[in-house]
Amino acid sequence: MSRIGKQPVPVPEKVKVTISGQTMSVEGPKGKLEKTFNNAAKFVFEEGEIRVSPADKTRFANAMYGTARSIIAGMVQGVTEGFVKDLEISGVGFKAVLKGNTLDLALGYSHPILYPVPDGITVTVTDQTKVKVEGVDKQLVGEVAANIRSYYPAEPYKGKGVKYVGERVRRKEGKTVA
Repeated sequence: MSRIGKQPVPVPEKVKVTISGQTMSVEGPKGKLEKTFNNAAKFVFEEGEIRVSPADKTRFANAMYGTARSIIAGMVQGVTEGFVKDLEISGVGFKAVLKGNTLDLALGYSHPILYPVPDGITVTVTDQTKVKVEGVDKQLVGEVAANIRSYYPAEPYKGKGVKYVGERVRRKEGKTVA
């Protein structure tokens, strides 16, 4: 049995939850999310909280109901508070500029990298080196931040590249002449 799955998900008063079979829709002040879950979990919404339980006694159902509960908690948090990932660009000439709905990254390559920002995500660039990715969908915010970082991850010799704020890049010593 999942320790996380047993815990109910508290739903604030300003959040509206609709359960239709295996599809759950959560609507709040920041936006609306909808997700269809596997048949391995059952959902009950009562008394201001969502309870998740396994649909049967299989090992798969026991594994999946904890996962479903965690995803639902993320949905509720997303529509009330939202999710944010902060990125930092370091390096000479490395910069980011937001042009409409496209993020223009200059990361030392011979060409600019144009990243189209998906719907539901807000990207903010400050000082041309700080990128803030915001949205209600936890998975999509993390994916967009990871995609931007993947164009030039921070390298260990000079530390230049794209990294998460607070990420520690372990530095290495370069070659020395003996």
